[in-house]
Amino acid sequence: MKNEDPYPENVFASLSGLLKMEGLASGISFLAKHQKVKSILGGKHASKLRGRGMDFEEVRVYVPGDDIRNIDWKVTAKTQKTHAKVFSEEKEKPVLILVDQSRSMLFGSKVKTKALIATEIAAIAAFKIQKEGDRVGGVVFAEEEVDIIYPKRNKKNILLFLERMVYHNRKLKDFKTGNRAQLLEETISKVKNIVTHDFLVILISDFIEYSEKVTRFLSKISQHNDVILIKISDPMERNIPTEEIIFGDREKQFTVPGNKEEIHEKFKVGFDQDLHHFEAHMQRHRIPIIQINTIEPLEQQLKNLFR
Repeated sequence: MKNEDPYPENVFASLSGLLKMEGLASGISFLAKHQKVKSILGGKHASKLRGRGMDFEEVRVYVPGDDIRNIDWKVTAKTQKTHAKVFSEEKEKPVLILVDQSRSMLFGSKVKTKALIATEIAAIAAFKIQKEGDRVGGVVFAEEEVDIIYPKRNKKNILLFLERMVYHNRKLKDFKTGNRAQLLEETISKVKNIVTHDFLVILISDFIEYSEKVTRFLSKISQHNDVILIKISDPMERNIPTEEIIFGDREKQFTVPGNKEEIHEKFKVGFDQDLHHFEAHMQRHRIPIIQINTIEPLEQQLKNLFR
C-alpha cells in the first residue's frame, strides 16, 4: 500500500510546482506605467524607475552611489545638504523578494495555505523579473533561520531561491518555534546591506506579527527604493464558522464558540482594525499593500491586480 504523501500539494510547496509558475509570469507587470489608472500601483503609488536619463524626475538627498554629475548645487547650497537630481529612464532595476515562512503562514481553511501561496507569488515574480533582464534575489525567513539569495541575472539563481523556499516551507511540518522577533531583526539588518537605492523590494507575508521596528525599516528603505507589500489572508481569519471550533498548536488548545454572534463580530472587528492600522502606517510612506486570499485562483487575482 502506497504511503500517504507527508507534503500534500495544496498545503506544502514543491520544486516542480513552483517551476510551473513560470507560465503565469507573462500576464503581470510590477511597473506603474503598465498599470490601469485605478490600479493600486498606479497614480500616487507609481513605481518609478530611477536612473540617469532625459526626463527629470525629482531632487532628493544624495546617497552613496549616486552619480556626482547629477548633484544639484543650488539645492545643496540652500539646504546645506548634498542633493542629487534623479532622472527616469528604462534601466536595470534590481529586485529583492522577501518571503515569510513562519508558523502563522501554515494556515488555510479551504484551498491552499498562506505559506504555499507566498512561495507561488514569489516564484511568479522572480520569473517575471528575470525575463525582463533585471537582477533578482530573495530572502526567506522562518522561525529559526533566514536564507539570503543575492540578486543575480540568471535562472540558476532563481532555481536556488525556489529550492530554499521549498526547504523552509516543508520545515513548517515539524512546527518548531523559534525567536521570531530576533530573527526578524537579523533579517532586517542583512537586507539593509543589500538594498541601497533604486531597488524594488517585494515583501510577502500575512503581517500578523509586525513591530514598530519593521515599520521604521520599511519606511526608511522606501525613501530611495520602491516597496510593495503583498498581504496574504484566509477568509476564516475574519469570518469564523458558525459552530464550535477547537484551535491548537500541539502544546495548547482552546475552544471558540462560533455559534455565538458576538464572537463572530469580535473576529471581524479585530481583523479589520489590525488591517486598517497597518494600512494607515504604510500609506503615510506611500507603500502600497496588495491583498491576496487563499481560496480564489492565484492567476486570476494577480491578473486583476497587475495586468
